[in-house]
Amino acid sequence: MATSGTAQPWVPLAGQSHRLALEVLRHGPLSRAELARRTDLSAGSLTRLTKPLVEAGLLVEAGPLVEAGLLGEAGPGDPRRGRPAQPLDIVPDAHHFVGVKVTGDAVHGVVTTLRAEVVASAARPLAGRTPAEVADVVAEIVDDLAARVAAVTAVGVSIGGHVLPDGTVQRAPFLGWTDVPLTALLQDRTARPVVAANDVLALTEATHWFGEGRGHDQFAVVTVGAGVGLGVVAHDRLLTGPNAGLGLLGHHLLDPLGPLCPQGHRGCATAMLTTGSIERQVAAARGDSVPYDDVLDLAEAGDELARHVVDDAGRALGRLVAVVSNIALPEVVVLGGEGARLADVARAALDTGLTGGLDPLAVPPELAVQVSGFDAWARGAAVIAIQTYVLGA
Repeated sequence: MATSGTAQPWVPLAGQSHRLALEVLRHGPLSRAELARRTDLSAGSLTRLTKPLVEAGLLVEAGPLVEAGLLGEAGPGDPRRGRPAQPLDIVPDAHHFVGVKVTGDAVHGVVTTLRAEVVASAARPLAGRTPAEVADVVAEIVDDLAARVAAVTAVGVSIGGHVLPDGTVQRAPFLGWTDVPLTALLQDRTARPVVAANDVLALTEATHWFGEGRGHDQFAVVTVGAGVGLGVVAHDRLLTGPNAGLGLLGHHLLDPLGPLCPQGHRGCATAMLTTGSIERQVAAARGDSVPYDDVLDLAEAGDELARHVVDDAGRALGRLVAVVSNIALPEVVVLGGEGARLADVARAALDTGLTGGLDPLAVPPELAVQVSGFDAWARGAAVIAIQTYVLGA
């Protein structure tokens, strides 16, 4: 645990100081010996660089750890063996960030620490989908969550759509938006710094800095929910570009005999994997509507019809993971989104689809399933705000 206190405002750093601060933020607390190993710095250079960061309150000395026992740095007979180390850390609750996820019918928000630990959450339905109506609800959520902590440093907003670097939502299909200056609308209403991003990219960055992607230079996030999304980190950097956020994976063919998606594609990822499509398939067979999580419950309980639909979706998800693995070569594929529970309920079918899509000599990627729900999406938005604040861009 870090010592208590209030850190000074984080000033964007450069060079090795920047690298040191990020290592401690993402992986701390770290002893100076471990920090030197991670950054390939000499003890003298490390001391010179960390001293001003400690004096400025950006880093603090945490409680002692037994260095040899923790890091294996001293062998038998070494006089350093068992010597307490004074690790460096940040003060996570010195800054708080609000993250907001906007869907087609609601706004979900969380407030987090500097390490993306969720402190509180809130949600409100949308009475309308115009930019002004949505911005008003987002501002209410921000005010609500800000009242629960000492202060909010910045706000991040994520949305299912194509978001430009300046915070303009070029296209948001679930809201029917085109060219909406979202950050400008929200900064006027919240009087706080606001950044906006595509929801899948934001979730991928949360996985990268503070989730299942930590420690992996190359991984992929595949999301299942109202849509299907993909985020890829390669060489420890999120892959972005002008087409990021367009949802290009959603219409990849997975089953030529599968159902139709709303755009008329048969058996694409959207038709096979989205929560709405799975609900519609079960409703068509049963004659009544069943919510997505209830469909999964029925499948787990042995309901034949639900099991059939869920296993078809599971095999399709396995095929999709195989496609991502064959192209991106990830060490880990993280399955996320509000529909990610599918991976657990249909795991045997998923494994069958994955194995069938890989070369017999290929090593399957490690699979990780994130906690599903809209708070996870909102936390991703908070991480975009954290990154913008810490990196200064």
